[in-house]
Amino acid sequence: MKTLRETIEEFHSNNKAIGHFNVSNIEMIRAVAGAVRATNLPVIIGVSEGERDVFGVSEIVAIVRIMREVHGLPVYLNADHTYSVERVREAIDAGFDSVVFDGARLSLEENIAKTKECVVYAREKGGTTLIEGELGFIGAGSQLLDAIPEGAAVTEDLMTSTHEAKHFVEETGVELLAPAVGTVHGMMKSGNNPRINSERIREIASVVDIPLVLHGGSGTSEDEYREAIVNGIAQVHVSTELRVAYKRSLQLSLQENPEELAPYKYTKQAILSVQDIIEQRMRLFAGLA
Repeated sequence: MKTLRETIEEFHSNNKAIGHFNVSNIEMIRAVAGAVRATNLPVIIGVSEGERDVFGVSEIVAIVRIMREVHGLPVYLNADHTYSVERVREAIDAGFDSVVFDGARLSLEENIAKTKECVVYAREKGGTTLIEGELGFIGAGSQLLDAIPEGAAVTEDLMTSTHEAKHFVEETGVELLAPAVGTVHGMMKSGNNPRINSERIREIASVVDIPLVLHGGSGTSEDEYREAIVNGIAQVHVSTELRVAYKRSLQLSLQENPEELAPYKYTKQAILSVQDIIEQRMRLFAGLA
């Protein structure tokens, strides 16, 4: 199986993006597996600090290893939104394919210093773990929102600039960069999510020589996705859409089958609902839809 670096570079060179989907329980992992089998495309499973605490760091690594080595599925594992160097090291030591150090709320120089520390540690370990840096605050958490998170970089003056991006990449040595380009984490209850600034993506991509990652993908239109990918996005994060689909489908299943006690029965439709979204997104990002 190719390394994550090789897969991202292959997709990126062909104006495609690999899908990154956060999972919160074993049912969502089953949804990812089903989508991979249906599409025959590689995928990244993402687990935030909170999600890792639920699964266990070693346990989620073991699950993904089984998916790859026993079932032959091209699945990679990312330690999403990691807020301390200590927890980055934990994920590297456990064997994650990539780790996101989220210093978006820090000053630029502090973000650079801590991200560089993560990069140095990963290289000292001599493995293949990629370090992703995050530059520009776009909110936190995968939830439905009443308003844009305070301080979120959704206006041009607050989005990541080309100067900041170039300086950050050169100083840290990160392999992946997630800039603020208009999206927010979560989805607006109104359905009116901020629009992606694809021109800013193109500008940043022209001054850095590493793949760019789009965070906060939930609620984005298909045309916006396509434009963002053509302009330089090589990986897309989706989480809130999956949580919404899972919860709504599970609620409906419980309402329709109030006497059912077997979880594997009343979660079946929730798994299929999440799988359907993942399949759609994977094909779209790969230019197949």
